[in-house]
Amino acid sequence: MSEKYLLDTSALMSLLTDEEGADDVASILRRAELGAVEVYASFMTYMETFYRVWRIAGEEAAKSTYAELKEMPIHRIDLSEPILFRAGSIKSNYRLSVADAWIIASAIQMEASLVHKDPEFEQVQNMVSLITLPYKSR
Repeated sequence: MSEKYLLDTSALMSLLTDEEGADDVASILRRAELGAVEVYASFMTYMETFYRVWRIAGEEAAKSTYAELKEMPIHRIDLSEPILFRAGSIKSNYRLSVADAWIIASAIQMEASLVHKDPEFEQVQNMVSLITLPYKSR
């Protein structure tokens, strides 16, 4: 069985904006291209990436970035009842955004390590394997 990773929005944004941690994400994606690992992202990550790029660079850049994401060796995880119920449980028990609850639930469902740079995820480290990229300094 190959290694499995689920990329959080923060991981993808670090790649797209060449922040610290971008090399780690690029390495995971190269390994996925070779078939050595499986890489996933929640549908929420696609939406969050789309709107964040739109805010930074406009609608056309957001659409172009979305097209790029679709070409990457990433399997998109869409809505399913098991993920819905798990995300609802996570949201009801932890102080996280709805998007983060969906992303965590997707990682758990896929039995994947969650690659991120979001300190909010530390509160669920007992539920999901975390690969933490360097946090942005404040």
